Amino acid sequence: MEYGLFGLLILALDIYAILKVISSGASTGAKVLWILGILIFPVLGFLIWLIAGPNGRRISV
Repeated sequence: MEYGLFGLLILALDIYAILKVISSGASTGAKVLWILGILIFPVLGFLIWLIAGPNGRRISV
């Protein structure tokens, strides 16, 4: 039962991330790459998007 709830949580977070990517101002190519990354690697893709995504923090050098 716990794995089902965990999977449902990951699904909800991935759908949220994909909707935010679609509504972002990023280029079409960047949107496609982000969405593919989130779909192929659901947990890791979401975490990377959360940290470095279109609305994430920018690291400037």
